[in-house]
Amino acid sequence: MLAVAALALVLATRAPLATTVLGLILFGVLHNVLEIRYVAGRFAPVLSGRFLGLLLALITGIVICRLLTAYWPSGARQAEIMLGFVVLAVGGVFGLRTLPGTRSLRGGLIVSGILTLLAAGAIASLAFPAYYFVVLTHLHNLVPLVFLWEWARRIPHRGARTAFRLTQVLWIVLLPLVILAGALDRYVADGPGVVQRFVGSGSAVISSATPPALLDQLGLRFLVVFAFMQTMHYVVWVGFLPRFGADATASFEARVPWLRGRRAWALGLGGGAVLAAVFVSDYVQGKAIYAALASYHAYLEFPVLLALLMAPALVRGRPIPADAVRPASPR
Repeated sequence: MLAVAALALVLATRAPLATTVLGLILFGVLHNVLEIRYVAGRFAPVLSGRFLGLLLALITGIVICRLLTAYWPSGARQAEIMLGFVVLAVGGVFGLRTLPGTRSLRGGLIVSGILTLLAAGAIASLAFPAYYFVVLTHLHNLVPLVFLWEWARRIPHRGARTAFRLTQVLWIVLLPLVILAGALDRYVADGPGVVQRFVGSGSAVISSATPPALLDQLGLRFLVVFAFMQTMHYVVWVGFLPRFGADATASFEARVPWLRGRRAWALGLGGGAVLAAVFVSDYVQGKAIYAALASYHAYLEFPVLLALLMAPALVRGRPIPADAVRPASPR
């Protein structure tokens, strides 16, 4: 992980825009498919029944909002924000309901407090929608920390488990802070490079990853952070967890047998190839389609995280196979 993070950091600093754009074209769809496979398999006790159906209905509404953004920018973005906070509220209430004592007065106060915080967040996000989408963009790249931290439970040696977790904290938390502090500015290369024909100057890409108030001063630093984190995000979902999360893959395939073995990879690579053609011909159109489809994996992970943090016994109660640390056998 440290070696790959070092390579990703070099790519992100020397060609931040190209790393961002080409990474999305090459691995965007594939990592969506593989992430959904892992999350749905590993956290099957959470993502099931009516709760899963409700989440899929809400997220489908978000997908529709994103598809309508080009025709109704302000209204569609506001509708997505409201649906996003409803997804969080549903996930939070589900997690709290599994805790003992939630039917008591104290439990009711906790639920009310969480809903109040979410309501305040929704009001602030509706007032400043640009900040909501920038925060969502970066939060999505921080999510692997929680999943990798949870995965590390299967490492039997305590020292090795701690070292693994500290490694994730290093590249997910500390390195981005170093970049934002300007410590690597001398090594950062500006300009669109080989992707100029797709994105022009790249201002739209930079603005999507940078808070509006900091766009002029720190825009390039935020782009480097995003390029680095996105690259490592793909490493986790396309490289690490498919290889070392064989138990999650088996659980998913038991639920969705038509997507067994290499079929998930074929779906991700085939869908990626189709969308890559759209990206090459019209990057803006391709990005809009991708952003809509990516809503499922982006928004589905947040309720799982809330359940994992609030009711860990719900997802940690399943035994982990003794050979789960070993690489998955190719099929």
